[in-house]
Amino acid sequence: MNAELIDRARGFAERELLGRERWFDSKPPAPTAASAALHAAGLANWWLPAEYGTAGASLTDSVDIVSELSYADAGFAFSSFLSVLGTTMLRLYGAPALAEQYLGRMAAGGGFCGILVSEEDAGSELGRTAALFTAKGDRLVLDGDKYFATNTDAADFLLVAARSAEDDAVFGVVLVPRDTPGVEIVKRWDMIGMRGSATYQVRLSGCEVPAANLLRGHGLRLLEAGLNASRILIASTAIGVCRRIRDLAMEYAAAKQVKGAPLLGNAVFAGKLGQVEMLIDVMRNQCRSAAAEFDRAMASADPAAALYRAGTLRSALAAKMYCGQAGWEVATIGSELFGGLGYTHDHLIGKLVRDLRYVGLVEGGDDVIRDLLYTRYVIPTAKRR
Repeated sequence: MNAELIDRARGFAERELLGRERWFDSKPPAPTAASAALHAAGLANWWLPAEYGTAGASLTDSVDIVSELSYADAGFAFSSFLSVLGTTMLRLYGAPALAEQYLGRMAAGGGFCGILVSEEDAGSELGRTAALFTAKGDRLVLDGDKYFATNTDAADFLLVAARSAEDDAVFGVVLVPRDTPGVEIVKRWDMIGMRGSATYQVRLSGCEVPAANLLRGHGLRLLEAGLNASRILIASTAIGVCRRIRDLAMEYAAAKQVKGAPLLGNAVFAGKLGQVEMLIDVMRNQCRSAAAEFDRAMASADPAAALYRAGTLRSALAAKMYCGQAGWEVATIGSELFGGLGYTHDHLIGKLVRDLRYVGLVEGGDDVIRDLLYTRYVIPTAKRR
């Protein structure tokens, strides 16, 4: 474990994020000044290889980095790490010159990658994607609407999931520079939680890029490879938020009197916080175990082939679903401990509850994850291990 890097992340969160929760919850402009500060601290895009001038952290250490950032604000953490989905795909399946150009630029400027996958009609059924790319000599032209896309407006480049207009069976991922004519921000969504991040509805109209910007391989398999990393880190945000709920509960209990004695010594309270601590520990262990499996694939002789072959990792699916459910249990315990305050906007616990709900919704809700676990790991007995 890279303890020094995790300490740096904790120090950054304490300096730049803690105490600003209300501001981050106000739907701030994107990117925030804190993103520039993250880059200045040498922490932006920390998972990219060190040869790009970044911290070069493993995904295993990224679990704790995300936990530290999420302790202060999960929306900021989400915006800061979500590019891992796109950068993983570009590193593994993009032409080397393309990856070098865009990842190098992103690392140098502390920038973002936008992922344009979700659509209004298709939802989580990515095989129904309606966005199209059309071959035009040595160029590709993209058209289509994307529903939920985080970081799009501030991104250096976009990775767009689309199918071929000439062959409906060909599903691809295409790199589109953010400043390409025809990329239109339709609106920024007003989210219930995670308001420190920025998610958009986007329209692509006649966006023309070089044909070499098409990543190698079937787009759904490429997305599965990248989603392994981002799902694990989404799960990791629950760890940080739950740690914050625990600490707020302890502060409250030290001052709150119940039957003439501090709540801190109450047996019911102690039992609830013991349950919370158990859930936090299991969440962290599951996320680090899943991240270690991903890191082993990335360290293999041919990581692109290893992850393309593996597809969706069971450990990543389990981490996301478990942390969403366990986190929601902690949020429920925490809000109940605060009584009426737990159902107000006046206390921070309300924001934390809203933020935690996203873990079980984005990049596949629980029913989607259950179906993936069933179809990929329950039915095919050869994959059980």
